[in-house]
Amino acid sequence: MPSAIELAQGDPQLIAAIQRSRRLLGRKALIAAAASAVPLPGVDWAADAALLTRLVPQISAEFGLSVTQIERLAPHERDRIQKAASAVGALLVGKFVTRELLLRLARHAGIRLTAQQAAKYVPVAGQVVSAALGYAALRTLGELHIRDCVKVAQSVGRRLPSPLAPEEGGPDRPRTPSRLTRTWDRLRLR
Repeated sequence: MPSAIELAQGDPQLIAAIQRSRRLLGRKALIAAAASAVPLPGVDWAADAALLTRLVPQISAEFGLSVTQIERLAPHERDRIQKAASAVGALLVGKFVTRELLLRLARHAGIRLTAQQAAKYVPVAGQVVSAALGYAALRTLGELHIRDCVKVAQSVGRRLPSPLAPEEGGPDRPRTPSRLTRTWDRLRLR
């Protein structure tokens, strides 16, 4: 399966969006790894669900394919994007991340998640394995979504937005860190 960069076929806007998305994905995957290392079963699932509900729309927005960006388009443009997303099999492009979608994603990464839960019962080494699997699972799901976004953007000839403006939730907008982020920051500083 070709990588997202290979799918971009040298398009500088797509490559820049992929790189921004991957940086974001890397940060979120580290948080998922930290949550997976907690020896309590179920904590990582809740953290992964919370991370995915925020991560997927942020990645989609990098490609101009978030729900709010698509809603602002003319009806015929929205239809083109939805048809393209269906044609390439993109589960999350232009959609709100719901419980049902998260369950479909969990099934997609099911073997990793099952092994991750089983590893928690082995002291120390199990937490390391669980953290690695948590990182890999979120990273894999994120990469799949990035590839889907590239395919959809290319198939509709979508002009990508510049890096998000502050009103769209971009990097210039001051953000209040989530409780999980604040906890992670405190743990990192120790």
